[in-house]
Amino acid sequence: MPIKSILIHPEKRLRAKAVEIIDLTDEYIKLADNMLETMYAAPGIGLAAPQIGALLRLIVLDCNKEESGVQPLQMFNPKITEISEERDIHEEGCLSIPDQFGEVERPSVVSVEWVDKRGIEKKETFEGLWARCIQHEIDHLEGKLFIDYLTPLRRQLITRKMKKFKKETNQK
Repeated sequence: MPIKSILIHPEKRLRAKAVEIIDLTDEYIKLADNMLETMYAAPGIGLAAPQIGALLRLIVLDCNKEESGVQPLQMFNPKITEISEERDIHEEGCLSIPDQFGEVERPSVVSVEWVDKRGIEKKETFEGLWARCIQHEIDHLEGKLFIDYLTPLRRQLITRKMKKFKKETNQK
């Protein structure tokens, strides 16, 4: 499968709520594999299916920054089940909002349930960059972007920049 195009904000599909995957078919597994290739090529550390126009509850990520290699995760129907009271503020960016960043406050630790590509139900607790990335990608499944955590003025400024970027690069 060729690398997918990543949708750029503002785009209505980025604001739509993704639907649950009922039957884990080979087609969905191939899509998840392709999403990893797309994410690595971008390059990024996370990608949600709505970012490539597929309104499905599917995210992929790899926050491994070590030289030991990739550590990809493919999560079908991910759901945050617990969050820590402790919160962190860090700069976030997004492949659908290129070259724009903002400080976002999120829970430091999250527990997540999902189904892996073998159809096995998983539950794990994540912290640090992994926790932040998972929350960011699950937000995409709800039609929420990191800019929604910023001030209205900052959000408007970034949206104007993205409209200009799309026009200059002939993107719809």
